[in-house]
Amino acid sequence: MPPVIKVSNLSKQYRLGQVGTGTISHDVNRWWHKVRGKEDPYLKIGESNDRTVKGESDYVWALKDINFEVQQGEVLGIIGRNGAGKSTLLKILSRTTSPTTGSVKLKGRIASLLEVGTGFHPELSGRDNIYLNGAILGMTRQEIKRKFDEIVDFAGIERYIDTPVKRYSSGMYVRLAFGVAAHLESEILIVDEVLAVGDAEFQKKCLGKMKEVSEGQGRTVLFVSHNMSALKRICQKGLIIQNGKLLEEGDIDNIVSIYLNERGESVMSEINFVSKDTRLKVESISINGGTKNFFELSSEAKLDILIKGELYDDLPINLEARLFTNDYAPLAFFSPGHIKTNTDKIQKGKFSINCQISLPPNMNQGTYSLKIGLSDPGKHFYGEIQEDIKVLWNGIMTESGLVFDSTKSGWLLLN
Repeated sequence: MPPVIKVSNLSKQYRLGQVGTGTISHDVNRWWHKVRGKEDPYLKIGESNDRTVKGESDYVWALKDINFEVQQGEVLGIIGRNGAGKSTLLKILSRTTSPTTGSVKLKGRIASLLEVGTGFHPELSGRDNIYLNGAILGMTRQEIKRKFDEIVDFAGIERYIDTPVKRYSSGMYVRLAFGVAAHLESEILIVDEVLAVGDAEFQKKCLGKMKEVSEGQGRTVLFVSHNMSALKRICQKGLIIQNGKLLEEGDIDNIVSIYLNERGESVMSEINFVSKDTRLKVESISINGGTKNFFELSSEAKLDILIKGELYDDLPINLEARLFTNDYAPLAFFSPGHIKTNTDKIQKGKFSINCQISLPPNMNQGTYSLKIGLSDPGKHFYGEIQEDIKVLWNGIMTESGLVFDSTKSGWLLLN
């Protein structure tokens, strides 16, 4: 059976700081090469899509040589860090933008939910926007009318259905938009991260609906999310996008394991310090003396963290930390009062910050994500570092399931 979606050698190039393709001279140069049957001269230049480093070229490849196929009825999970190119890929598949090179073959109508309010007219009511979206998808008025009550009931906003959507909250926007996308009769459903805006009950309902339309109705779903648990629940296949390139493709459990470094492999080798504050630069981080970004620790360990960098102004400093499970569910929050540190202010120039965090007791064995935030006492955000840690146990297994081994450190806890 031919695939419903076939992506072949897909690439997308952008010119930084410009709308469209840039200057008139560049457009004329492209036209002159085209009429002579020659290749676009600007396809030979450009850098990879790495948002963390300053580039040398004005051209960047948001996507580069992407190839994959999706069969009818499959749910494909797309994973990657912010800025990796996931949304660009979905915009091309949704025909919101066109690729620079390569091709996309689609079989059937597409319903897309790319961001909050996509395809909605703010001045129209929820009722009118349902009919507008249906018409855009190629549905007849009778088809939309047949599904109307089901959409409103699913969204749970009946009281506001005749209110202009510009007065909706972001959560209400998503409720209605997902209801329209999931219930109108398209063959391909594309959902890009927006479910995180909804509450827990609605997220659960949406995941159930995506599973239902794929298994019961044979519709194809492409789902982008940072919720690894949700991806493992509903997806059969997954792929990892990194710096605009397809890093890995395969079974969803294997893909999630690779992304979360459960094999000890790192798909995020550089320090991930996210900041818009140019007064602070982080150069290195080490945990318990190690400089890998994947750390093996015993239960109830104390994390000795050393952060080195350079400061371009005198700043007060607060350290906050958050610990997440391997599917990014929050596990613990460490306020500044719970973090031992050697300083409350760092001076202009090179600096080293030593701090210590105690892991919560009774943690299960596994991989965890640790985020360390740097800010001032007034909560101005300087930046955030994310590292993965692996918690291991040393002990003896017995029927009781909980034994302390005096010759080694740590408790042995059984799941």
